[in-house]
Amino acid sequence: VVAIYIDEPGKIGAIVELNSETDFVAKNADFIAFANDIAKLVAENKPADVAALSALPLNGSTVDEVRKGLIGKIGENISIRRFQIIEGKLSTYIHGGAKIGVIVDVVGGNDEVAHDVAMHIAASKPKALDKDGVDQNLIETERRVAIEKARENGKPEHLIEKIAEGSVNKFLKEVTLLSQPFVKDDSKSVGELLKSNGATVSAFALFVVGEGLEKRNDDFAAEVAAQAAAARA
Repeated sequence: VVAIYIDEPGKIGAIVELNSETDFVAKNADFIAFANDIAKLVAENKPADVAALSALPLNGSTVDEVRKGLIGKIGENISIRRFQIIEGKLSTYIHGGAKIGVIVDVVGGNDEVAHDVAMHIAASKPKALDKDGVDQNLIETERRVAIEKARENGKPEHLIEKIAEGSVNKFLKEVTLLSQPFVKDDSKSVGELLKSNGATVSAFALFVVGEGLEKRNDDFAAEVAAQAAAARA
């Protein structure tokens, strides 16, 4: 699941991805409560990484001890995959049974615009705010594929670079938030929506459960059995 916590002034937010092995466990009340607890801890303590988060105190133990206790109780491996902290004027959106979560910092505008932008991010999954934030490796991969495809299709050599540049520009428009067609009205871009409402986006965090995570073949049976035995003792 993805869990989000925003502090009372609404200026510091944390988004966390907590993984289990099956969807059944992801619906467990203890699992969801643990996700919410660690999201709050992240916002309040701003740990440097998952290891630092795991060492923080929680319910008289540490986060990692609580995690291991849940493994023993539930019988499946549970892992804190990642988290991110966002500060500003925050709006959030959770979708798909907590499988997609968004925090966005919208400056200006109103609550409706901020909510619409958060919902758009969940639906359209931009990779960055604008082209400057896109990983250069992604851009180069897009360029290389476009060049190879153009040559396979017999395009003249002197046009290939221009064709590749067009493909890259199309790709950037598709994956950058400000250039994407607004999901509720594709006659305007998100950037145009923000501008017409006197608003800007300074940052956002988008977590999709399992995104980029290769299936792991690790055998967790030993750890699960040990935790289950400890819970019964």
